[in-house]
Amino acid sequence: MRFQESSGLVKNGWMLGDKVGEIEGDIFGEYRRKEATIDLATVKLLPPIKPSKVIGVGKNYMGHVKEMGGEMPDSPPIFLKPDTSIIGHKDRIMLPPQSNRVEHEAELAVVIGKRGKWINTLEVESHIFGYTCAADITARDLQIKDGQWTRAKAFDTFCPIGPWIETDLDVSDALITCRVNNEIRQMVSTREMIYTVNQLVVFVSSIMTLLPGDVILTGTPAGVSIINPGDTLVIDIEGIGVLENSVVAAPMS
Repeated sequence: MRFQESSGLVKNGWMLGDKVGEIEGDIFGEYRRKEATIDLATVKLLPPIKPSKVIGVGKNYMGHVKEMGGEMPDSPPIFLKPDTSIIGHKDRIMLPPQSNRVEHEAELAVVIGKRGKWINTLEVESHIFGYTCAADITARDLQIKDGQWTRAKAFDTFCPIGPWIETDLDVSDALITCRVNNEIRQMVSTREMIYTVNQLVVFVSSIMTLLPGDVILTGTPAGVSIINPGDTLVIDIEGIGVLENSVVAAPMS
């Protein structure tokens, strides 16, 4: 995890129960875990990673393909989200004035731990650092209007991730649940993915070099719906934790 203490210092850490310990060194190389003595409730959780890029995957659950009126793709459609779209747990999603239909998309996020290009199937596991919860927030009306996805998915705050990275997780059958104001909107197991995590890492790395800290969003299930100012979005992934974000209207300046 990344966290900020009351002093304002930002640190990498690890969690044991409800206690946090500082990590010294390079989390992708040599590091040392200090004793977990800090109360989790006393720190602010930040986005757990600062990636060079966020790669989104579209149409990776058949239910979502059907609800969007499309067909199963021959290969995973991908797009990029800028680092300025990233926010953390309990941060606010800001709805831009340019859109009248902003929707949530709950997703499992893969965090890359080792540089790789043309990664083969047998090497994928060694290139994955861990997994976290994510929301691919999308201005659906702009996506439809533009005919491509960059503007609709690139607004500031449109990529909540967190609350931390789980480094030991079986993603073959993990339950993803998304609630808006305590109402379940999305619920599916990762076993329903059209393209598996392994296949996605292989595919993306055949196009671009993946760097430590890069994030791959693995697609959203059926149930995407509008979010409005005042809503609370909660994404819960079995074995990882809960990512919660409030929704507000973005200021005009």
